[in-house]
Amino acid sequence: MDEVTKAVEGCARAAKRAAPSLAAATNEVVDAALARMGERLVAYREEILEANGADIAKARAEGMSAGLLDRLTITPERLTGMAEQLELLSGAPHQARSIDVSTLDGGLRLVERRRPVGVIGANYEARPNVTVDVASQLVKSRNAGVLRTGSAALGSAQRLRETVIAPSLADAGIDPAVVQLVPRVEREAASALVRLPSLVPLVILRGSGDSTRELAREAAMHGVGTLAHADGGGVLYVDAAADPGKVRDLVSASLDRLGVCNRLNLLLIHEGAHDAVWPSIAEALAGRGVTPSLAPHEHAVGYEWALDSEREATVTVEKVTGLAQAVEVANEQTSGLAAGIATEDPAAADAFFDGYTGTGVFWNAPTRLLDGFKLLAVPETGINLDRVPGPRGPVTYTDLHVRQYAVLPL
Repeated sequence: MDEVTKAVEGCARAAKRAAPSLAAATNEVVDAALARMGERLVAYREEILEANGADIAKARAEGMSAGLLDRLTITPERLTGMAEQLELLSGAPHQARSIDVSTLDGGLRLVERRRPVGVIGANYEARPNVTVDVASQLVKSRNAGVLRTGSAALGSAQRLRETVIAPSLADAGIDPAVVQLVPRVEREAASALVRLPSLVPLVILRGSGDSTRELAREAAMHGVGTLAHADGGGVLYVDAAADPGKVRDLVSASLDRLGVCNRLNLLLIHEGAHDAVWPSIAEALAGRGVTPSLAPHEHAVGYEWALDSEREATVTVEKVTGLAQAVEVANEQTSGLAAGIATEDPAAADAFFDGYTGTGVFWNAPTRLLDGFKLLAVPETGINLDRVPGPRGPVTYTDLHVRQYAVLPL
């Protein structure tokens, strides 16, 4: 066994050994651990920001793009937000551990029980805040975890585990080994994490499209389930009945950050409304320093600009003949993450909602809202785009369980 695989397996075995400590914890103990994490984030903010600053300096020296640097950065304001999210999560209601379903013949009753998965893995790139987001969701759902991040964010992630996550678990009486962080920077560590079905049966995958899809395929070959967030890119269709002022505000609000999956990526404009709304759109794009990519395109219409380190400040613009074509393009040529319609016509909005099959759909609202905290007031582990039954959209602690049927006497 090579050293990278050995390190990942060691983390997985340690998490599995510690998992019963968390699975058996009371609601009060779990919430105390989460509240303590929020307190320690604030108390150790200088140490955390120092470690993050070192990661940023190294990444900048290596030529990381502005958008990726933004993902990597923990500002004082973002750190405060992370602490506030933990406080809210600690007060969020727990899932019922068992639900009465029905009575059966012979004096029996059927109960649905919700049990932790056991150990859940997570692979994510240069976003140190995800370390806290995922760890907190796993703790709330009573699952142990093995976290693996890229080299750019590893220093920040290690400081967060050492000063915030592990001590908070210990203070609450939970074995701190339930949350492991893979110490290796090699990309092979991600592959090793999805090849351990007996130790880590489920892995959350977040990152650039191609690498995440490849990991999902590898996981499937080894019998490991995945919740994959590989692709993104928000779509906005500007209808013939759109208000130009609202369109301007929507475009601007959708581009407040460029290196995120739910930003505006593709702008579809009704050809009959184009000339009337374009001045407002051009004003919004200029205000955000974003360049429109106009037809004829040398790239796929749904190309995700957030993953393009050289041209992330770009939005694809395409004219369409009407709502039906806009829905077709959004369904067939984009990731299916999120799409919105700008219109003052309720019938058009209803038709768009009925036609679009993606994860999130919006009316006169920015796709940036497709986020666990913004929609559900709790952090997310990622956004699942699967088109099959199961957790879809922002995945939170309420989704991280397996169902067990129990039959017992009345």
